[in-house]
Amino acid sequence: MVSNPLAPSWLTVPADANELPARVWPATARRDDDGVVAIGGVRLTDLAAEFGTPLYVIDEADVRARASRTLAAFAAAARAAGTTATVYYAGKAFLSTEVARWVAEAGLNIDTCSAGELAVALAAGVDAARLGLHGNNKSLAEIDRAVAVGLGTIVIDSEQEIARVADAAARHGRRQRVRLRVNSGVHAHTHEFLATAREDQKFGIPLGDVERLVAEIRGHESLEFVGLHCHIGSQIFGVGGFGESASRLLEVHARLLAGGPVPELNLGGGFGIAYTVADDPTDIEVLAEHIVGTVAAQCAARGIPVPHLAFEPGRSIVGGAGVSLYELGTTKPVEVSLDDETAATRLYASVDGGMSDNARYALYQAAYSVRLASRASAAEPVLVRIAGKHCESGDIVVDADYLPGDVAPGDLLAVPATGAYCWSLSSRYNYLPRPAVVAVRDGAARVIVRGETEEDLLSHDTGVTP
Repeated sequence: MVSNPLAPSWLTVPADANELPARVWPATARRDDDGVVAIGGVRLTDLAAEFGTPLYVIDEADVRARASRTLAAFAAAARAAGTTATVYYAGKAFLSTEVARWVAEAGLNIDTCSAGELAVALAAGVDAARLGLHGNNKSLAEIDRAVAVGLGTIVIDSEQEIARVADAAARHGRRQRVRLRVNSGVHAHTHEFLATAREDQKFGIPLGDVERLVAEIRGHESLEFVGLHCHIGSQIFGVGGFGESASRLLEVHARLLAGGPVPELNLGGGFGIAYTVADDPTDIEVLAEHIVGTVAAQCAARGIPVPHLAFEPGRSIVGGAGVSLYELGTTKPVEVSLDDETAATRLYASVDGGMSDNARYALYQAAYSVRLASRASAAEPVLVRIAGKHCESGDIVVDADYLPGDVAPGDLLAVPATGAYCWSLSSRYNYLPRPAVVAVRDGAARVIVRGETEEDLLSHDTGVTP
């Protein structure tokens, strides 16, 4: 079949529109003999019948496996370099008490960036010493609580935070471990809004200010400086940016050793995943070997010991393990005029969710794929755009993919790779209740985050008569 001229250049007509590409879908995703997609041994039609749609589905075994594989990769690379490594799960990707327990049981620490995320991790029973706190504008209450519960490490993001953390630690009689977040100036190959190590943005401090601020941190008896921190962005493919950022940080790290110990170096996360078949993420073992190898080589060149290393992946652990399930409501073929005075047709397929459960297209035109989940079909593929039901023309879930041409109202559609930054960015726009999150494993399903109801929505409205 010839590609639709309205399709983006990277999208090709699939040989089989029923296929579930392994790099995009959760590890346990399969089509049953009758064509229904199952994840974790549970049919998506059964999930829709029991829990309704929209619905977030998380492959528990896949999350646990990705967490274990990530830790093993960095631990092995660190051993080869003569050091050790800690992996923090970046809770901002998706955090619930169950997920917190899964990653903690796999040996990961957890990074939080708000009082709410901290509360979830603590409610999961994770030892506070295994938690970190990020944020460019931590409130005094957030800092105080973090210190009071014995948080493992606080990442200082500005000069003003030094005194704030020091004062809280002194009040609680603690010596608080802190890192200093630095802008390395490395521009990650990612969307503008996802790049977080550029000079002109809200996170961290310039490299030129590091030595002065570390001296200030070391001047407080209530603070223990443990090292520098940098995060160059999110959804990054390749290894070059990470290695260059590490090299720049180690130049300053080496100078800081003259004034005292610098036992750690935290190089953040941002490792990309496949949202479509065109995406080719770097294997975690390759990333670990390259990043840690670069650190080891740079340390050897400077004659300094290799520090303990820390990393903060989130999306690469939970993103590919998640799928969003929708019911198709209406279809609408739209003819679009082309520059050569011909026309092509795109099928708009509208589902019962949208930007309230997946804001990433609206935020930065994130690409996703989609598959028919309730049946298989031999119909010729057609170009589709999966739209939501919100009152916004930009309410798009999947901008472009191919589905069987007989796709029709009532079909279930599944959008893979939605485990990260979908539930965590969700909203109640147009008063749509947030969907439930269901974990599946070994043929069983259970709710790990309860879906909202209209009663939940109205419960916040003080004008409602009891």
